[in-house]
Formats: sequence, structure tokens, C-alpha cells
Amino acid sequence: MSDATREIEALIEMMAKLPGLGPRSARRAVLHLIKKRSRVLMPLAEAMRVVGETARECLNCGNIGTSDICDICQSEKRRNGEICVVEDVADLWAMERGGAFKGRYHVLGGTLSALDAVGPEDLRIPKLVDRVTAEEVTEVILALNATVDGQTTAHYIADLLESRVRVTSLAQGVPIGGELDYLDDGTISAALRARKSV
Repeated sequence: MSDATREIEALIEMMAKLPGLGPRSARRAVLHLIKKRSRVLMPLAEAMRVVGETARECLNCGNIGTSDICDICQSEKRRNGEICVVEDVADLWAMERGGAFKGRYHVLGGTLSALDAVGPEDLRIPKLVDRVTAEEVTEVILALNATVDGQTTAHYIADLLESRVRVTSLAQGVPIGGELDYLDDGTISAALRARKSV
């Protein structure tokens, strides 16, 4: 096997580690990139280099951006007393696509899971409690996935914040077992408008 072949195989193996890509899909993607080297591969490599150097997690909410505090947290227009709690950044971006929510977010970084030994201290739950006090929050909206772990986490947070702030959750439109990142914008908007107390 030549050096060039080893490098291409290494790229295929790395691509296959991406969500939704297996070895065959990764091979097809790499072949496409090589064929479109100047129009796709080189600009993609440069974009990945820039993102690799500049991307960082927001110190306040956990969103991904290019500064220590993301644009949403910096915006005074978003300071309305509402914090929407999501499992990960993909869920935050899904909520933003819908355009219905005008407050701020809090990314937990996962859900509670006894099987995986993930407790409250492993997530950004203590930071959420701090934000509720510091930012004069009036409502926490739990937009967690409708999975067993998501609902366990939602109940834990609701119990924790019960006496401090109004806690609501998304309502109609989010199916049991559904994940926010796979829902359409209209479904997310309807669920956000029909939220209910936990």
C-alpha cells in the first residue's frame, strides 16, 4: 500500500467516525471530495482549520461560537427572563431555526443516566441554578428530548427549581421518543407555544 493510499484510507476512517456515516458512506464522500478537490475539498479543509482554531463553548450557556460569550447571551433583546434548557447544541440550533423562542438558552451537555453513571455534577445543572439567580430568570423552559433519560433530567431540574422560578416544558408536537434535532420548525414552534407547567 502506497503512502498516498494510506493517507486516503486514514481520511476515510476519520470520516466514518462522523455521525450518520459508515465506512461505505465515508468512502463515497472522500471520493467525491477528491474529484471536486479545488471546489469542495480545499475550501472544506480551510473552513475546518478555521473552525478548529476559533470555535469555543460559550462560558455562560454552553452554545458553540467564536467568542467566550455567544451572540445570544450578549444580546440585550434576548434578556426577557426566559431560559430554554436543551440537552446539546444541536437542540439549541433546532430551536433557533424555528425562530419562535426569543429568550436565552442553557445547554446541559447531556442527560442524567444511571446506566452511564452521569449525575447532576457531570452536566451543567449547577450552572443553570446559578444563572436562575444571577440573571433574574422568571421562567425555565425544559426542552429536553422525550426519552427516558430526557424526562428523568427534566423532572430532576423541575424539582430543583420548583420554589425558585416557574418551570415549564414543551407540549404538543414533540412525540415520545422524539429528538428535537429531527423535528421540523413548525412542530418546534407549536410545542414551544403550548408549553405547560411541570
